[in-house]
Amino acid sequence: MTMPTLQTGLIYALAALAEIAGCFSFWAWLRLGKSPWWVAPGMVSLAIFAWLLTLVDTPAAGRAFAAYGGVYIAASLIWLWSVEGARPDRWDVIGAAICLAGAGLILMGPGRSAS
Repeated sequence: MTMPTLQTGLIYALAALAEIAGCFSFWAWLRLGKSPWWVAPGMVSLAIFAWLLTLVDTPAAGRAFAAYGGVYIAASLIWLWSVEGARPDRWDVIGAAICLAGAGLILMGPGRSAS
């Protein structure tokens, strides 16, 4: 992997963590009965998520967002397991692998840069 590819992977991983944490704050407030104060750090987290996606080196926002989708799916399953304590099943893992392969094709297909 080239450094730009590793950098993009790191950006996507951090963006996924920020987005999932931000969305979970709303989930915790509305579905788990947590304090509305949970929303404030969640909004900051969602703003960080949006900023991180602007760091992906691609001329088209839509391509950056589409490729990120695969990473988001895999990261959501990691969150499911590590934070919520529900282990993904084989279908979750297979689906996430397909999505990650698709994200790789979107970013590194013929005629695209390695980032």
